Amino acid sequence: MHLRKLTLTALFAALCVIGGYIKIPSGIGSLALDTVPALLAASFLPPLFVGFASMTGHLASAMYAGFPLGPLHVVIAIEMFIILYVFSRMHRAGRKVWKWVFFIVANGVLALIPFYFIVSPAFFVAALPSIFLATVLNAAVVITVQPALAKVAKGRLRLSK
Repeated sequence: MHLRKLTLTALFAALCVIGGYIKIPSGIGSLALDTVPALLAASFLPPLFVGFASMTGHLASAMYAGFPLGPLHVVIAIEMFIILYVFSRMHRAGRKVWKWVFFIVANGVLALIPFYFIVSPAFFVAALPSIFLATVLNAAVVITVQPALAKVAKGRLRLSK
């Protein structure tokens, strides 16, 4: 059973890396869809594994982009771990609406607060709209895809006749 969880974690982390290649232009650098697979992983993995998949996916995406924020990407990776861990716990508890409210507020607003003090208030104000928009877009993609993925996982949807 542990091998299955580790394999799925590696798979979702790899999908996070692939999602990192899908870039969204923004005012500061570019934003990626590396969170989509981690959000989907909440349906298949325990919260701790979801957190590791999201953290690994972010670090790989940042590496691909050349670490534009330098060591601050470690802070972002830790934030991603915590946010996706809590999201996954809420998903398992059946909090269908509140998990999305939490994700959008935590990832789209609260995760930026440390950068207000570490970098500058101007960075915070400049990054907030694009990160909030990317967070909403990541959530919208998952909300759209997750029902079909759940059917596939349960074997209800035939891919070929």
